[in-house]
Amino acid sequence: MLYPTPIAKLIDSFSKLPGIGIKTATRLAFYTIGMSDDDVNEFAKNLLAAKRELSYCSICGNLTDEDPCAICSDETRDRTTILIVEDSRDVSAMENIQEYRGLYHVLHGLISPMNGVGPDDINLKSLLSRLMEHSEIAEVIVATNATADGEATSMYISRVLKPAGIKVTRLARGLAVGSDIEYADEVTLLRAIENRTEL
Repeated sequence: MLYPTPIAKLIDSFSKLPGIGIKTATRLAFYTIGMSDDDVNEFAKNLLAAKRELSYCSICGNLTDEDPCAICSDETRDRTTILIVEDSRDVSAMENIQEYRGLYHVLHGLISPMNGVGPDDINLKSLLSRLMEHSEIAEVIVATNATADGEATSMYISRVLKPAGIKVTRLARGLAVGSDIEYADEVTLLRAIENRTEL
């Protein structure tokens, strides 16, 4: 169906967001049109503010509105450990459990040979510089997802850092809480066996 140009442009804008198909984009566009002018102005203002006021921390690469970020600036954090994650959403997830007290390093992607993404295309050089400048860092925890690209990235980081004498660990993998063994894939079951703990 043909829509008036302003709606068509709004639908097109929404459809550029990840995970938003044309039907959802159309629904969002029509919902937005039905919002009050104040709400639409507030939405637009927040969108622009997020785009203009956020940047990446010059130390860890996390998304922040101050540089360095609040985590890197926090003197109470354990400065001997760095947890490596794919993106800023992973930092938020780890911070929500309130157990990890070390520092972070955000890669902004993963090594993906199939997609033409190599080590130079992600935020690895600054990690290596950081490790050379701070001899107090004793352990690097790789917390990439259990995908082919996550595993490739993990193995690359391990190969690069091991000769430097830095302990490289990986988050434990296994069965999720509440999951059924019969529905788990072979890799998950293998990781669950390898990472078993004593009761």
